[in-house]
Amino acid sequence: MEQQIAVPTSREQLWALLAEAAEIEHHLMCCYLYAAFSLKESTGEDLSEAEFDAVERWRREILSVSVEEMGHLAIVCNILSALGAPAHLVHQNFPIPPGYHPAGVVVKLAPFNRQTLAHFVYLERPDDAEVQDGEGFEPPQHYSRALGMDRLMTACTDYETVGELYRSVSAGLQRLSESMGERRLFEGNPEHQLDADGARLPGLKTVRCLTTALEAIDAIVRQGEGADSCTGDSHYQRFLRIGREYDALLASRPEFRPARMSAHNPVMRPPPTPQGRLWISEEPAAALLDLGNALYNHCLRCVSLAYGDVGRDAKSTLVSAGVDLMHLLTPVAARLGTLPANPSMPQATAGLSFATIRSSAALMGEAGSVDILVERLHEIGERCERLMDMHPKEAGLLEATRAGTQRLANRLTAQAERCRREEASTRAEADSVQIPEVRAPAASQATQPQRLDNGAELIPGPEVDIVYDGTRCIHARHCVLGLPGVFRANTPGAWIHPDAASVEALVTVAHMCPSGAIAYRRHDGGTEEAPPPVNLIQLRENGPLGVRAHIVLDGVPIGMRAVLCRCGASRQKPLCDGSHNEIHFQATGEPASVESKPLPMRDGPLNVDPEVNGPLVLSGNVEICCGTGRTINRVTSTRLCRCGGSSNKPFCDDTHRRNGFRS
Repeated sequence: MEQQIAVPTSREQLWALLAEAAEIEHHLMCCYLYAAFSLKESTGEDLSEAEFDAVERWRREILSVSVEEMGHLAIVCNILSALGAPAHLVHQNFPIPPGYHPAGVVVKLAPFNRQTLAHFVYLERPDDAEVQDGEGFEPPQHYSRALGMDRLMTACTDYETVGELYRSVSAGLQRLSESMGERRLFEGNPEHQLDADGARLPGLKTVRCLTTALEAIDAIVRQGEGADSCTGDSHYQRFLRIGREYDALLASRPEFRPARMSAHNPVMRPPPTPQGRLWISEEPAAALLDLGNALYNHCLRCVSLAYGDVGRDAKSTLVSAGVDLMHLLTPVAARLGTLPANPSMPQATAGLSFATIRSSAALMGEAGSVDILVERLHEIGERCERLMDMHPKEAGLLEATRAGTQRLANRLTAQAERCRREEASTRAEADSVQIPEVRAPAASQATQPQRLDNGAELIPGPEVDIVYDGTRCIHARHCVLGLPGVFRANTPGAWIHPDAASVEALVTVAHMCPSGAIAYRRHDGGTEEAPPPVNLIQLRENGPLGVRAHIVLDGVPIGMRAVLCRCGASRQKPLCDGSHNEIHFQATGEPASVESKPLPMRDGPLNVDPEVNGPLVLSGNVEICCGTGRTINRVTSTRLCRCGGSSNKPFCDDTHRRNGFRS
């Protein structure tokens, strides 16, 4: 006999169930991330090589499940948006108090161990699986919170599994579609949702009607709990596989411990009810916990704004910023697991608490909101600088975090400027896009190379100054072969002599440099290098991506030419340094074409935002061409592989999440 489920009778009740589903997915994501952050990171932490290999696999698997939980949260937010409600990205602080979820759904932060893993299996169990919860995760009390669905106010219902909760949501969607009409029910603006391209989450689709809503819920259940206990790659089955491997390693060595001794339910301030919580009071753990929670909250704020009326380009930039903030958070959270937490419990180390502020801090969908995001990033960066003086042992981590927030601030500043330009005019004149001028001494006064702020050299000439950036050079040799009298390779001392060729010859050779290592500044009254009429990315056989456009890299204009790594091995990421030759990288320059329509506009700024440990996120008009010039695709936004492992090169297929790519 099929179990009776609660069925919402109003839009308001359906919103409430979806809000609960959003918080369940969010809470599970945090629990999984916490467990992954607690795992040891080297054989020097009492792990054999075989044990460490297993721990690394488990870390990747748990992080992959966490990303899928993020996808489930995004799906629920899309359904809420389709029903006329805002995205629900807030959640209760840990540990979740009794009554907030049904009695059988215990949610708390715990380090990875056999009991925690058993709890994950229990939470993800299908309806047809008989599973015992992990020891220590028993509900503090048994209670019933169910209210009738005939009430006017929203009702909290009980459910045995998350799958049962989603069946209630599905039933409510069908009932309300029948009673009020599908068009009236799904009245939300689809532009306020995220899709797979905008959210970097495969399979995420816009919800527009009952069919797409039910398909979205079905995707959550199949990927999460699984259609039944035999579904091979559900979260339930993946955690079971980790458990079997864990048991085998324990049988071989009973002393095996894959995780550090981390706190259970860490908190930032003295708790009024200390049972089951650990106050993180020791320094530098307290300072890093504050920093980690600030990064986490700002990630939520960026993603929350992406659900607003900000336009597709801005959505992509905001979600990318949220993803990168989570990448900046990861080493901070892992470091917390190694630091003393509280003098009263010397055996316990700290952990991230995922504490949130009381409001969702949602911002208005306009350019000024992005300015506020940048303001907060600068505050976080300034705090990192202060902490470096206070805790010099953490300087490396803090400097990496500061540099990361600065990159994001640059990127979002550029986005805000684009928003303002779009509000002022539908299209800027092509000749108004200029590389920021670098002021150099006049030729008559400059006799020695000048070092620019970005590390490049400016070599003065009588009519044209040559700018050379060795960090971008890939030794294409157009310069030394085209003008050997100017570019005198393998000679001692000065090797670039701008006075040895005409202005036209110097400009021509500079334009031939694919990497942008050679640029120029004119002071003869001639025009500077202009953006190309068509933005292009050209694939090099077994090599990098050649870009011709007004390139804005991480929010900073870098010129009209660049060569970007796609093998994953460059030491100058995201720029190519020729490492593809050293590792014998193989990738065709002639992939199959994708059916695409001509772009209404083919020029304009091309924004290249490298995702931390992930792909190149592109926004702007661009045509992707093979080595022979055939058009592969025409896009205004896409993600290009730079880990070298995608089976769909040049496009990202999320292999970077599984092969350990680090940028």
